[in-house]
Amino acid sequence: MKIFTAFLLATGCLAFAGAQERVFELSPAQTHIDFFLPAMLHTVHGTFQLKRGMVGFDPATGKASGEVIVDATSGETGNSNRDDRMHKGILETAKYPEIIFRPDHFEGKIPAEGAVTLQVHGVFSIHGKDHEVTLPVEAQVGVDQISATFKCSIPYVKWGIKNPSTFLLRVSEKADIEIHAAGHLAPSPGSVTTGR
Repeated sequence: MKIFTAFLLATGCLAFAGAQERVFELSPAQTHIDFFLPAMLHTVHGTFQLKRGMVGFDPATGKASGEVIVDATSGETGNSNRDDRMHKGILETAKYPEIIFRPDHFEGKIPAEGAVTLQVHGVFSIHGKDHEVTLPVEAQVGVDQISATFKCSIPYVKWGIKNPSTFLLRVSEKADIEIHAAGHLAPSPGSVTTGR
C-alpha cells in the first residue's frame, strides 16, 4: 500500500509539473505600450503598437522562451514634427522596424491562479543591437487568461541611440517603458518560438 501510494504521489506530481508548462499569447488589441522621456520643462509621452507576442514559461525549471515584438514604426508622441525626427533621425525605424524582447528565464513562483511578481531575464533588441535586461513583471494569472505589466528604464544613449536634445530642449538619457499586456494562456506543447 505504501509503495502504491508513493507511486500515485510521484506520478501525480509529474503530471502537475507538466501541466504547469504554459504559453502566454499576447493580444495586440489588449496590449498598451507607453514610453516616457523626461525633459527640461515636461515629460514627453508616446506610444507603440504590439505586433505580436508569445512567451512560454516553465515554473518547474524557470526557463522561458518566445518573443514580444513591437512595431517601432508605429511610435507616436502627438507631435508630427517630433515623430518624424524620432523615426528618421533617432530610432531610424525604416532600417530597424522592430523592437524585440526575447525572455530566457525568470525568478519567482507562478501560481495556478492569482497575482504574482516575477523577475524576467532576456535580451532586448533595439536599433540593431542586443542588450541583456531583467524586467520586473507583475501578473494576474487566470484559468486561461493572463494580464501582465512590464516596467523598465532604457539607457538608450548608453545603448548607442542618439540623444534627441536640442539647444532649447534637453531630455533625459533614459526612457521609461511600460507595457500593459493581456492575452490567452494555454498549456505548452514544448518550446516556444515565433517567426520574425
